[in-house]
Parts: sequence; C-alpha cells; structure tokens
Amino acid sequence: MTVTIKSGPWDVATTTLWLQNTIIPIRLASSGKQGPLVQSLWFEFKDGAIWCATQRDSAVAKRVAKHPVIGWEVSPDQPPYRGARGRGSIEVVNDSQEAGEVLRRLIHRYGQSGTELETWLMSRVSTEVAFRITELEVATWDFSPRMDAPQ
Repeated sequence: MTVTIKSGPWDVATTTLWLQNTIIPIRLASSGKQGPLVQSLWFEFKDGAIWCATQRDSAVAKRVAKHPVIGWEVSPDQPPYRGARGRGSIEVVNDSQEAGEVLRRLIHRYGQSGTELETWLMSRVSTEVAFRITELEVATWDFSPRMDAPQ
C-alpha cells in the first residue's frame, strides 16, 4: 500500500499523522451512471490504507463496487484551513466479521462507545461492508502559518 504525495507542503510522515489523528469524517467522491456522489463517512488510517464502513446496500457501496477509483478529502470546515485530498483505489470487503471489526474501531475512534448509536449500528453489522482505500495519491495544503484560528 502506498501513499504518494503529488503536491503540497506535507511529506508522507506529516500526511500519515494528519490522517491518523484527525477525527472528522472523510468525504468520498464516487462515480455512477447519474454522475458523481459525495458521501461523508467515518474513517481510520491504518497500515497505509484508509478504512471506512457502511451498509452493503448503500448507494456508495454499490457505486464503488462498479467504479473502484474514488476521490477523497479530509479537512475541517474551520480555519486555519489545512488537509489532504486525493484519489485512490477502493476495495469493498464483504466479510461481515472484518467489516464489524472496522465498524467497532470507528465507533470507538469517533467517541460513540457505549451509546445508543453504537447499539443501533452494531445491530446491523451482518449487512455491513468495509472499504479499504489504497494506492493513495495525495495533495496537501496548510494555510495555518498565515491564518489565525477563530477566537
């Protein structure tokens, strides 16, 4: 699994830290018959890949099964503006046990362990799939040196 920096101020190590430590949803852009779709999902960066989970019958799961190249972005909406975006190859992992493990990690990562949301999400784990996004081509940006954070 590779991470290739195509442009921007960050190297692979800085980009990896950003993806590992940033707890906001990833935006995925997938292709389909009726054009692109942007979907926000929880994610984790693990072992050089971006991992997500969703329901097997979701629009994004159906789309990426047919068109396994996606665009993605991880960046906050508040200043100072910085982040990473790019494209990658996406694989749908249909093993519900592996998808359930990914979902459990995401629930913990996003602070939802022990909540009603966790109970509801895990009640549907038998129809969950995981996404593994690899071959990441990345562009980064970081305007924090010239931008103040909001007060």
